[in-house]
Amino acid sequence: MAAKFVGITMGDPAGIGPEISLKALEYHHEYQQSTVIYGSYGVLKYYHDALKMKTPLARIDSVGDFKPGCINVISVVELEVGKDFKIGQVSAAAGDGAYQYIARAIDDAMKGDISVVTTAPLNKEALHKGGHNFDGHTEIFATLTGTQTYTMMLWCETMSVVHVSTHCSLREACDRATKARVLECIHLADDAMKRLGKPSPRIAVAGLNPHSGEAGIFGREEIEEITPAIEAAKQEGLCVDGPVSPDTVFLKAHKGVYDIVVAMYHDQGHIPVKMMAFDSGVNVTLGLPIIRTSVDHGTAFDIAGKGIANEESMLYALDLGKNFITQ
Repeated sequence: MAAKFVGITMGDPAGIGPEISLKALEYHHEYQQSTVIYGSYGVLKYYHDALKMKTPLARIDSVGDFKPGCINVISVVELEVGKDFKIGQVSAAAGDGAYQYIARAIDDAMKGDISVVTTAPLNKEALHKGGHNFDGHTEIFATLTGTQTYTMMLWCETMSVVHVSTHCSLREACDRATKARVLECIHLADDAMKRLGKPSPRIAVAGLNPHSGEAGIFGREEIEEITPAIEAAKQEGLCVDGPVSPDTVFLKAHKGVYDIVVAMYHDQGHIPVKMMAFDSGVNVTLGLPIIRTSVDHGTAFDIAGKGIANEESMLYALDLGKNFITQ
């Protein structure tokens, strides 16, 4: 892409998204030069004043109007704190706003106006109340970009994980662990690591069942679905190992044996990454025609509006997005 701008979508306005979006730019000036926030100007002004920030806010209509030396805001939906929604509470207005910020940023990214979309957290209940029945960011991005093959990757400095399934029941997750889907995720993991500077990434595929099924004693998914996918990937020349027992694969990745792990379901992959890097983990959607990174935490309604939210994960998300551009 020609543009080098990054667009932050400020997330659910009732959560900590507006605060961490502003803090990332106010306290780390290097990000101001090429970043715009997609959100609600009034909400950001509320936090800007409450936090006594010094960098002026600039309301712009498009990236082409970018004003250096300011925190640039494309005000997608006009919302007012206390009138349209209450901080820390689920509301349809906030859920719809969060969706509209994303939709506008995706449109600009598809046009090439921005190179990366970095998202602050949304609330799924609010999203649904606002009339947008998506499981989360990943599914919104896939739908609005027309992407059929995609997955979620969690990244931290010591480990990366992609997921065969994410937002579904554990019972359904077992059914989604098919040869075709596992092979898709192996390919997406391989491509992501290569884009991040690993020419021959070492990929581990986790088992679904305890001890990876123990030769079929604890389940046959490894024999019938997962191992055939691994063998197919090996025949293509990929460096793949597995299925590795889920209770050891993440420790091995943490110690540097593997560059990335293919996890079979949401919690299998999320728990180890969040335990090691809750404030510094990054969520990436792989397979899209655009680059999307995100903080790896939620809206934190319990601390929203208190001025104590930590922007560290947002900074890591911004940095990782730039790494995808430059590789």
